[in-house]
Amino acid sequence: MTSPVATVVGRAAPKRSGSSGPVPRLRTSRRRHSPDKPRRSVLLTVLTSLVLLYSLVPLVWLAVSATKTQEGLSRSFGLWFDGDFALWDNIGQTFTYDDGVFTRWLLNTLLYVGLGAGGATFLAVLGGYALAKFDFPGRRAVFAVVIGAVAVPGTALAVPTFLMFSEMGLTNTPWAVVVPSLISPFGLYLMWVFATEAVPAELMEAARIDGAGEVRTFFRVALPLLAPGIVTVLLFTMVATWNNYFLPLIMIKDPDWYPLTLGLNSWNQQAATAGGEAVFNLVVTGSLITILPLIAAFLLLQRYWQSGLAAGSVKE
Repeated sequence: MTSPVATVVGRAAPKRSGSSGPVPRLRTSRRRHSPDKPRRSVLLTVLTSLVLLYSLVPLVWLAVSATKTQEGLSRSFGLWFDGDFALWDNIGQTFTYDDGVFTRWLLNTLLYVGLGAGGATFLAVLGGYALAKFDFPGRRAVFAVVIGAVAVPGTALAVPTFLMFSEMGLTNTPWAVVVPSLISPFGLYLMWVFATEAVPAELMEAARIDGAGEVRTFFRVALPLLAPGIVTVLLFTMVATWNNYFLPLIMIKDPDWYPLTLGLNSWNQQAATAGGEAVFNLVVTGSLITILPLIAAFLLLQRYWQSGLAAGSVKE
């Protein structure tokens, strides 16, 4: 009786001259990619470099131009420094020009962001948590309304909002900018999806068995788990409120209540008129100062934001 080992060896043996039988084919093992080594793609690297270049060139131009005097902006190349380094002088003139109105615009923007973006984040967290963890009649209808609100652009609602606030006598006041900013359908949807996976139902049941009420369960158990999602929604709402231009444009007529977007636009229009070119360097410097708080916020909160984006990607 032939052993299995001999059979395998006989099948794998090469064909000799004069012998009969099929010749076995040697299979070449394909080179597999090691999971420890990252894949490299030249096309992806080129595309990413182009996107990075497209994003950084305006920032570089803004940073370089803010170091130039008004004469230096016209006599030197935009992406290279001028002989006179005037950054600190430009910053001082920006904050003192026109009786320091830029400082007022900056404080107005901080007010709109603090009340509008902060309130929108708080309401989104409460609504998203309730929709994710509680079952009630009309839940599907609320979901449809939220999805529909995400699809509607904010500019389409600006004119109806202006007419409604005009009837209420709230136009040309800070409330005309703060109250519409409190509603963030995208933030509500994002917190809804995040809270569904971030807060286990078993943990909430354990807290209730221990005697904790719903309010205490939310603040002591659910809220720490929702921190990455809260930071993500806060960043989105903060950027949207900080860069909001169209809503303040139709709501605010008093320059004392302008945010930075409207204030810098008024300076830019002044620079475009005859004899007003002397403030263009202030427009550039003010634009640089305007984006610095956003950059600082992203750098300080990026670890929470990144953990929120990766949450739920790995299951134990």
